[in-house]
Amino acid sequence: MSRGAAAHGISNAQDRGWAWMVLLATVLLQGLTLSFPSSTGVFFTDLQREFQATNSETSWFPSIVTAVLHAGGPLCSILVERFGCRFTVMLGGLLSGVGMVASSFSKSISQLYVTAGFITGLGSCFGFQAGVTVLGYYFVRRRALANALASTGASIGLTLWPLISQYLLDEMGWRNTFLIFGGVLLNACVCGAVMRPVQFGPPRSPLQPSPGQEPGNSAEDAQLSNGATPHQVEPPQQARFAACKQTLQKYLAFDIFCKNKGYQIYTIGVAWMVMGFVLPLIYLVPYAIRNGVEERKAALLISIIGFINIFMRPMAGLLSGLNIFTGKRIYLFSLAMLLNGLSNLICIISADFSMLILYCLIYSMSMSGIAALIFQVLMDVVEMDRFSSALGLFTILESITILLGPPLAGLLVDITGQFSYVFYASSFFMVSAALFMGLSFCALDRKNKLKEALKPTSNSPSRYQYTEVPTNPGPEKQAAPAVMYITSI
Repeated sequence: MSRGAAAHGISNAQDRGWAWMVLLATVLLQGLTLSFPSSTGVFFTDLQREFQATNSETSWFPSIVTAVLHAGGPLCSILVERFGCRFTVMLGGLLSGVGMVASSFSKSISQLYVTAGFITGLGSCFGFQAGVTVLGYYFVRRRALANALASTGASIGLTLWPLISQYLLDEMGWRNTFLIFGGVLLNACVCGAVMRPVQFGPPRSPLQPSPGQEPGNSAEDAQLSNGATPHQVEPPQQARFAACKQTLQKYLAFDIFCKNKGYQIYTIGVAWMVMGFVLPLIYLVPYAIRNGVEERKAALLISIIGFINIFMRPMAGLLSGLNIFTGKRIYLFSLAMLLNGLSNLICIISADFSMLILYCLIYSMSMSGIAALIFQVLMDVVEMDRFSSALGLFTILESITILLGPPLAGLLVDITGQFSYVFYASSFFMVSAALFMGLSFCALDRKNKLKEALKPTSNSPSRYQYTEVPTNPGPEKQAAPAVMYITSI
């Protein structure tokens, strides 16, 4: 399954039977891994007090978790291709559990960065992204439905994690809470065990090894499994250079970034946007506590955001799929970002609990639109056969700004002494990114229309007005589900 042999046969497990158990495991897996970093704001004040750290130093912990969760996609994809989805998910669960258990014994904030930050973040990345990948093998006809149902796990987790975190924090302290979380995250190994490899029947591809032959035992087998045919032996240095270039092109689409203006604009805009997008999830709880809100009520604010996401995210996905929005999803995405940025002004006006609830309602609605559209727009901008490699570069650039955003906001709080400046910064990043992408794609759309008007005939018009990707239909063939390292903010 990990080598793409699934394309050459049909499995009785697809779209029925055990596939629904795998879907249930993926829902649980997303709740365990993807939404966990959003609950770290509950521990912000206690960690700051424990390690006598500044706001900037404390905010590096959730930044590292979230950034590694996004940036580990290419490495996760390599593990999936080499060892399969089941092994990768179980490895991720083991890393997540070990990281949280080790973090409960941390003596300094820097040790927390390594244990609960890097190790747990990498394990969450392996578990989440390999879990999404395995759905592509178990579901074919109902794949869209399966992915939509699986995404509800993140919203359910975002609802439950803050409440559980605050309860355990009040009863046992943050160290014992992290120790318990280590055991909880180990349940990802159970989810991985459910994801057994799909058994495909005939026809067998000539590139597949025979039943008595172990795959990957020779260099020729490795080449053939990737679709290449053996040629004359190249010099070692040239072979290494060619292999390195092929790997970079497969997982990081620098060539698309250099040639596709739409992909350039979208990647830069989203990378700028996420610097402000994650700030409220980290600083909302300490901001509310600082302004006199009870700790349990402050944790409830994040749960409200998650609960509304359960219902609003599927609705936003259905709305964006209407034919009327074909070719215009980028403008819906920009509108959602603009609303998200402007909603932060509510926190600046008042920190009363009722006003914060109103803020959570508006923030969660706009957040649902962003989460539902972020990958749909990327699919509109690039060709689907290069989507996985385009997504690799997209998520790595995104992770860099996610890593830098919260510490810079924490430094701003340390200098000014006011948490309200965090929401000013979030509004600035969100609104400026929305205007940049909306106006840039509008200009690109007009440029493409002008080009089309000047052409006497057009043999292959672009599917979407704002994309520069050629969409000539190629010969149809049954392809294996792409190993996509998909993340959701």
